Amino acid sequence: MPSRSALGAIAAFAALVVGLATGLLAIALDPAAAARATSVVEPIGTLWVNAIRMTVIPLIVASLVVAVAGTSGRTVGRLGARAFATFVVLLGVAAVLGALLVPPIFALVEIDADAARAIRAGASTVARPELPTFASWITGLVPTNPVKAAADGAMLPLIVFALAFGLALARAAAPQRDIVVGFFRGVAEAMTLLVRWILALAPVGVFALAFVLATRLGTGVVGAVGLYLAGHSAVLVAATALLYPVAIVAGRVSPGRFARAALPAQVVAMTTRSSMAALPAMVTSAQETLALPRAVGGFALPLAVSTFRFNQPISWQAMAFFAAALYGVHLDADAVLTLAVTSVLMSFSVPGIPSGGLFIIAPFLAAVGIPPEAVGVLIALDLVPDVFKSLVNVTAHLTAATVLGRGEVATAT
Repeated sequence: MPSRSALGAIAAFAALVVGLATGLLAIALDPAAAARATSVVEPIGTLWVNAIRMTVIPLIVASLVVAVAGTSGRTVGRLGARAFATFVVLLGVAAVLGALLVPPIFALVEIDADAARAIRAGASTVARPELPTFASWITGLVPTNPVKAAADGAMLPLIVFALAFGLALARAAAPQRDIVVGFFRGVAEAMTLLVRWILALAPVGVFALAFVLATRLGTGVVGAVGLYLAGHSAVLVAATALLYPVAIVAGRVSPGRFARAALPAQVVAMTTRSSMAALPAMVTSAQETLALPRAVGGFALPLAVSTFRFNQPISWQAMAFFAAALYGVHLDADAVLTLAVTSVLMSFSVPGIPSGGLFIIAPFLAAVGIPPEAVGVLIALDLVPDVFKSLVNVTAHLTAATVLGRGEVATAT
């Protein structure tokens, strides 16, 4: 008989399918009525997402402090080094997969001159936000005010603070250390219970989010734009499927167990288009379904969400090939290699803003002959691929955690 968590994940997935189907049916039958229904349903989904987001900061900080305070500095350093090595290897796999699949798919894209001008004109008003320089990004890793970092949702600086605090706490006198660790352990356990309550409401929240997504997307994506959306999304889905055997073989976990662990976070990620929103579900699955060491669930997963974007090498290539077709630019093998390599190197510096990876890609598009203003078009079309970017990213985060967990068990024995 399926566990309660498995039944909840199945119910949430069913709500996703029903919400999408209902939204598409509503927009097809009566767009005006669908718009009115969207205004009523949307706040329900927003409330559910907000409930998830409110658990992220206390859950992650408390879990990190408990994990690090109970672990030697050498273990934390080893796990961090292994985590980044795992991220780089998986990003290399994504880059190779993108180079193999994207060019033949996007060779099918043909855009006539009139359609190209219409698509470009429709996105000409997109503004580029102010992006941090490399120097400001580095200095920003150490927060001057951890409370402000938490309020701003700046996860990487907050992780740096929590790591430093946990390492210092590990060296404190035993009586004081035990009191503080006990407090944070209580916070982590309470937040885990709260996450379970919120996820129990997933069918309602997921249905609302899926309905709104469908009414806004509609069925009007055809031709070259439709092929771009379908092709980009299909490659991301293929990458998601590839991660399962990686987790099963390298992490030595059964297929059913990994699928049960991944499904709750995948549903949250797809409906919210946010890996961060799926983090509580990932931490819960890592601890309860996969039984990973606390250091992996409390340290490696937040680190992955903050720095590891598996979709980047694939998405950069898909976006570049579509933009090349749109502007009549030919991409040769050297251009593909340039995009693949730079996408891996730059993926760790993507800013935490909507479509942040698209703004980072602008100068590299210019380097292969594509006008930087193509970014405006890509942002306008990013709604559908972004759903599958979130899907593949959370799957990659759990895959990396599973592999790291197996390594930690082997080291301990």
